[in-house]
Amino acid sequence: MLALMQLVFHFVFFKNQSDLLLALSDWQFVLLVVATVCIAAAGYVINNIMDQETDSVAKPNEVVVGKHLSESLAYNLYIGLNIVGVGIGFYLSNLIGKPMFSSVFIIVAATLYLYATSFKQTLLIGNIIVALLLGLSVIIVGVFDLFPVTFDENRIQMAVYFSILTDYALFAFVLNFIREIVKDIEDMDGDYNAGMNTLPIVLGKERTAKIVFFLTLVPIALLLLYINKNLLTLEWVMYYLLLFVTAPLLYFLIKIWSAKTKKDFNHLSLILKLVLLFGILSIVVITVNMKLNA
Repeated sequence: MLALMQLVFHFVFFKNQSDLLLALSDWQFVLLVVATVCIAAAGYVINNIMDQETDSVAKPNEVVVGKHLSESLAYNLYIGLNIVGVGIGFYLSNLIGKPMFSSVFIIVAATLYLYATSFKQTLLIGNIIVALLLGLSVIIVGVFDLFPVTFDENRIQMAVYFSILTDYALFAFVLNFIREIVKDIEDMDGDYNAGMNTLPIVLGKERTAKIVFFLTLVPIALLLLYINKNLLTLEWVMYYLLLFVTAPLLYFLIKIWSAKTKKDFNHLSLILKLVLLFGILSIVVITVNMKLNA
């Protein structure tokens, strides 16, 4: 999903803007995606290592580390993925003449480690970190693809593209923050046994579900305002977002109010993942619609 988001922006949206100068060639951008995915995968591995006790209770059939993969091999995989990700990030940063940009990859890798080992046990901090990192994966496209070739002559044009990236990053952040809370409700029993301090453990499932209900009003409101402000002239985009993004969110809103079982919350987590996917693919619809209107 993360890779798709980045690839769609570069190869579909940016590459179809005839007057847009990009800092990275296609193969260099693919390297950026590989670096991002490697660091995200490393975060997933270290999280699985630290979650062995929790997962054995919450989802025993999905346990990987300690069951299908030894802990020592998992640690080696974690280190290897981080080396590849940070190494590629260092190479690309120097390639575009911005060596300090490599620190982004180091900071993200370190944050994911801290998340897995300590932050996720703190109320809401872990949820915010994961959501922020997903939003950052959108912003980093602009940091590497647009910022190095932004000059006085094209600053206004680049600001427009950065604004679009920021809008998508904000939407991804809000949506993923909500999904992380839903996953906490789903994993509540395992988290409780592991001594976690998540929102559903503090407030209970029903109260947390009601909070999620009101939080979900935020992306729906943002989406409707965005459509009204920017997309009324792009009819196909407007219909697409209403049908494939807004409608599933409204369905989620109705279902979360009465959700009670682990199966219910697992289903709702999947709905949010699909909303995120359709949100990403809206870039394709926007690009095609702009081409037809040109």
